Amino acid sequence: MESPPGSARSSPEAEVGMQVEDLWDIQEPQLTPSEKLNSCFESMPVTSFPQAPSSQVFEIPSNSSLADAVEILSKNRILSAPVRNIEAPEDASWLDRYIGIVEFAGITVWLLHQSEMAASGRAARTPNVGHVTDKITAKLSNIKLGCDNSETQNPLPEAADFMGGTFLETLTTSEFYKKTKVQDISGTFRWAPFLALQKSDSFLTMLLLLSKYRMKSLPVVDLGEGKIDNIITQSAVVHMLAECVGFHWFENWGTRKLYELGLPSNINRIIKVSEDDSVLKAFQLMRKRRIGGVPVVDKSGKKAIGNISIRDVQYLLTTPEMYKGYRSITAKVFTRSIKSYIDTHEDASPRFQGVLTCNRENTIKDIILKLDAVKVQRIYVVDNEENLEGVVTLRDIISRLVHEPNHYFGDFFDGVVPLPENSRV
Repeated sequence: MESPPGSARSSPEAEVGMQVEDLWDIQEPQLTPSEKLNSCFESMPVTSFPQAPSSQVFEIPSNSSLADAVEILSKNRILSAPVRNIEAPEDASWLDRYIGIVEFAGITVWLLHQSEMAASGRAARTPNVGHVTDKITAKLSNIKLGCDNSETQNPLPEAADFMGGTFLETLTTSEFYKKTKVQDISGTFRWAPFLALQKSDSFLTMLLLLSKYRMKSLPVVDLGEGKIDNIITQSAVVHMLAECVGFHWFENWGTRKLYELGLPSNINRIIKVSEDDSVLKAFQLMRKRRIGGVPVVDKSGKKAIGNISIRDVQYLLTTPEMYKGYRSITAKVFTRSIKSYIDTHEDASPRFQGVLTCNRENTIKDIILKLDAVKVQRIYVVDNEENLEGVVTLRDIISRLVHEPNHYFGDFFDGVVPLPENSRV
């Protein structure tokens, strides 16, 4: 893939690339290219990173209902937001002002977990929810699934059966969904800690947190105001890299082939779901393996026919009408329903609807440009016969850009990440 001719040098991201280029040129000659990049990024404060759109830098009050939070995230087309503790005093420090970052995926996965518990006849008790979860079994077990539950049948349907369109429609109109507060689910599935950057922190710190330490987004806090000034995501970093094509430092790193960088690291060990598996299984795998997506493979188990990302869980709550009439939802039905919905709704969030692939001979530059062009977070590596070999993610790319020096973080994490009780990050 050729570099875009005359890559936009006037963009804020390209200006970052120019700063790196200036620093690159004055590095000690005895340093390796990797050491040079580390030194460059350590010299740059995160305030140099382009500002996120104002619509993405906002807070969700801790007393918002799950339904309200879903509406806010969906309306602004973002996947997560910091949760502001409404009980914190006006002069509170940022550590006391925020209680975590709630993700769209976290709300959905938590609700699906409650459904699984209801399917087995017991409510899942979550800290802080109290009497609300005591009522969930009766609430969810009474949902009509369109199947005969007579005494000759199993009185408790399989968890996958709860993924029918009737269930989703009922769930999103239930008082349980409307009354449970965002603060009630803190400390549960995919509730991210509030780990913030200060303006004096470096690009290197930011890049390491987004890669090695598996953060998906990082708020940048203004200590004087005690409020969020910017939010930096993995996707924003990859877009910045795409705008830096052509710079010497980028070409030195980006023209290396995947296999030269040890990618994909999971070759022939890819986690996947079959087209006939319940979509619930896909989200269970993502939750269990702490990954952001899985390919949907054909009956041979070798070729990808679709992709399900953790961000796709939003469709389960925002558009349950897509599945009305389905007793259960398979991975194949799920991907087709999303495509059909997007094709027929002009106001639907844009989404790449194919399966993005590459091979091990592609360069890291090729991969960055492909991912940035369609705004997805993973690309599947295939062999010459299109059989799946592995996956490369945004985190993989960033992790090959920098490395962590010995004892780099020191006591950085002490007291900075107030993990909620029973947190599953």
